[in-house]
Amino acid sequence: MLPFISASMWQKLFKSRFLRSLAAYSNFYFSAFFVILLLLFLDSIRQMQKYSTARDQEVDHGHLDAELQQSMKMFRAQRNCYIAGFALFLAPVIRRLASLLSHHAELIAREVASLKQAKSASEAAMNLMKDKKTGESNDNKQNELNEKRIKELKSELESKEKELVKTKKDLESLKSQSEGTNREYDRLSEEFTKLQKLVEAGSGDSGSKKDE
Repeated sequence: MLPFISASMWQKLFKSRFLRSLAAYSNFYFSAFFVILLLLFLDSIRQMQKYSTARDQEVDHGHLDAELQQSMKMFRAQRNCYIAGFALFLAPVIRRLASLLSHHAELIAREVASLKQAKSASEAAMNLMKDKKTGESNDNKQNELNEKRIKELKSELESKEKELVKTKKDLESLKSQSEGTNREYDRLSEEFTKLQKLVEAGSGDSGSKKDE
């Protein structure tokens, strides 16, 4: 009704304790007020007809003072008729406007609540996206560290494999040398045994000669 008053102000007004207490009987009050306005309108029409007939009679008799009084009463009756008729017309219009303002204020309140929820949801989504990006960057850093560590372990494993191959070769060479040494030892043992037998045989012959 008043353009400089926002819909939220109307909503606060309609949600006030006084108007909420009257809301339960609003239909009764409006019906009673409408009936009173209708009765006033009908009474003003009746008075207009009454004073119109009386003024015509005074005009016929030619009494100027009585004619002025009847004209004044006729003016008041017409004024009351216009006021009552205009109020009778505006009553449902005002009620409809109040209903529309209340509904519009509710829609605005819902819109504000929806905007707040959407804003909070958008902020939450942005925070999740930031956290996701941060997590991805951390994961990328961790992956880089893991890849670097894997490369280091691979290089270390390759060096250990090379050392193992070298150690195997050394062991094989030592084994072959040990086998050669064993063979040489066996050969020397056999020769030593033969020499020992020859020495014993020689000492036996010399002893027999001395006895003779």
